[in-house]
Amino acid sequence: MPRDAWIETVPEDEATGDLAAAYAANRDPSTGRVDHILKVHALRPGTLTDHARLYHGILHAPGELLPYERELLGLVVSNINACRY
Repeated sequence: MPRDAWIETVPEDEATGDLAAAYAANRDPSTGRVDHILKVHALRPGTLTDHARLYHGILHAPGELLPYERELLGLVVSNINACRY
């Protein structure tokens, strides 16, 4: 279970306006929730949208690597960096 962020976040049920729209557009399809890594952008919803766009652009853009290979690469790098998320 990830620890709470040091950055102020806004719970999904308290989000309004642009943040509520950004949360709605970026829910994890398997859980229906917004990932913690995106919630740290709560005070600047535009950066949440940009973060998600960058992530999806990298993971799903045309290229020589298959999607699972990109995910695997991310896992290896996260492991090397001791990232528990």
